Amino acid sequence: MPGAGNTRARYRRILRFAGWNLAVTWWYELFLPRIGLAGVAERTRSKRMRRFAQRFHVLAIDLGGLMIKVGQFMSSRLDVLPPEITAELAGLQDEVPPVPFPAIRALAEAELGLPLDRAYASIDEEPIAAASLGQAHRARLAPLDAADTGLEHVVVKVQRPGIDEIVDVDLAALRKVAGWLSHVRLVSNRVNTHALVEEFAQTSLEEIDYLHEAANAERFAAEFADDDRVSVPAIAWERTTRRVLTLEDVTAIKVTDAAALAAAGIDPADVAPAFAAVMFDQLFTNGFFHADPHPGNIFVTPLPVVDGSAKRSWKLTFIDFGMMGEVPAGTRSGLRKLLIAAASRDGKGLVDAVRDVGVLLPSADTGELERAMTQLFARFGGMGFAELREVDPREFRDFAEEFGHVVRSLPFQLPENFLLIVRAMSLTSGVCSALDPEFNLWDSIEPYATKLIRDERGNVVQDLAKQAVEIAGIAVGLPKRLDALATRIEEGSVAVSNPTLERRVARLERTTRRAVSAILFGGLLVAGAVIRADDVVLGTVLMIASVLPLLHALFAGRSGR
Repeated sequence: MPGAGNTRARYRRILRFAGWNLAVTWWYELFLPRIGLAGVAERTRSKRMRRFAQRFHVLAIDLGGLMIKVGQFMSSRLDVLPPEITAELAGLQDEVPPVPFPAIRALAEAELGLPLDRAYASIDEEPIAAASLGQAHRARLAPLDAADTGLEHVVVKVQRPGIDEIVDVDLAALRKVAGWLSHVRLVSNRVNTHALVEEFAQTSLEEIDYLHEAANAERFAAEFADDDRVSVPAIAWERTTRRVLTLEDVTAIKVTDAAALAAAGIDPADVAPAFAAVMFDQLFTNGFFHADPHPGNIFVTPLPVVDGSAKRSWKLTFIDFGMMGEVPAGTRSGLRKLLIAAASRDGKGLVDAVRDVGVLLPSADTGELERAMTQLFARFGGMGFAELREVDPREFRDFAEEFGHVVRSLPFQLPENFLLIVRAMSLTSGVCSALDPEFNLWDSIEPYATKLIRDERGNVVQDLAKQAVEIAGIAVGLPKRLDALATRIEEGSVAVSNPTLERRVARLERTTRRAVSAILFGGLLVAGAVIRADDVVLGTVLMIASVLPLLHALFAGRSGR
């Protein structure tokens, strides 16, 4: 059990790590560009990101607890974090050292209220898995319990001793860091850090409640009760408490173990689209989804082959239901629109769907973004993972340079309850590409989007009717708008703008003003230092006065960015 001293030391260590790296990021990404040294930040960025990830990796392994979870979340954020970070943190999934069995035995016996040799016929002391919050051991139920439950071979999950206190400390530290980040406009404009941490906190607290996990497993099983693609382990409730979970042993072939799949006569290329479809069902239809579908939590279970049967000879078995997510009805509708727009390569539809989901604020001017998405679809829309890897990196770089300012300028935000959705989709994409490098996500999206359109035909008709009303409204108001435009042309008050040119001119003006201020700062500082030798008062005044142009050089134009 962690003592009070260890708790304080843990808290301080997390804050020291966060504080130092925030300071380094501020120096390179905000301060240096303001004084004309953006090139230095660019040249060192890759190395700095890799060093940060390596140091966080060490911190997470050393501290365990939620730091492992934070690292796992970062490793799955391929959409926003550079590969230097995601690649370094990917190994956190399997690197947690196990707790010695005597400590596990003591906690389990205290929870169950009887010795382990009475609770189970046998239990393996060597864990089959060790995670950041608990670990799992194989066991056999006693004959009477086996008869009652219909289970004999089970897996017993036991929490790590003292994990409650560790989680409390880690959440307190994360809330403190979220407070710091909320004062950084670059971050606060994109995401509500407090809400993000509270979402993470709720998920983490649910994950250390095994009664909650058991209920999730049964709900998930009910969602797929009539689906022969999916199976879920049964729960032995008689041997389950908040800190001990006993469930059916469903260990089979790890979903990304290509050699074992091939030995069982299963083609990994067939598993990828089936897995993607099952995840789509969870996210876009059921609204209750497995938020941690990494390869260790998904098995492929071979089925007996019936002579003459053309049915699938395997099923997907999901385990570990501690991290589950729910998609609100409104968000689910937006996600469906997003999927349909992606399948039809509709740039405008995609942007509208992103707005509906809540990622883009309603006030955003999205014309440029729509054009960017249309070009992105035209060039990369139908490619699989293998094809994308073969694309010249310069093409991606050119696209980023052309439209990077669009993404940076638009008011994006990360809505509440969205973190787990992004994580689930990122992990799904990773599993599918590991199963089949040639896997084309579009091939799975298109038939699924077609099915959604068919299932929601009534909604589509309503949308068309709504669009017709909107078009009629525009048509009614068009003559008045044309008359107003003609009047403005006659008065010479029509303004034509080029956003890109205006941005560059404004940036040039700000740079010029700051350069003048920087020269003035240097002149006053040097003059003060020289004069101070003969006139202390005047020299000191000049040196103090040099602070004013320095502040202008550093911070002028901040609001214009």
